[in-house]
Amino acid sequence: MTQIPHLYNLGDKGYISQKLQKKLYEEHRVAFWTPVRKNQRILQSDAWKQWMKRKRKVIETVFSILVDSYRITEIRANSVSGFETALDGILLAYSLVVLGLVER
Repeated sequence: MTQIPHLYNLGDKGYISQKLQKKLYEEHRVAFWTPVRKNQRILQSDAWKQWMKRKRKVIETVFSILVDSYRITEIRANSVSGFETALDGILLAYSLVVLGLVER
């Protein structure tokens, strides 16, 4: 997470812990925006909830494409660097298709 170039990151409800979020921000300057659970007392505006829902839908769609079309969950690497290389290749291929530079 510390290598991510963005200060703000979308997290799922598993990153709700205020203690964890505070620790990540204080130690690494990484902030998470997370949706709230129905039983939480934190109020968020309807506009914020809609924005978050749209962003999460895009993320889930891209992840689904990476799993189904690019078989991202089936990477069989013998080392961390091998995994990173395979993942980089998959993300490069996906990016080239999205940008229209190559056909799928």
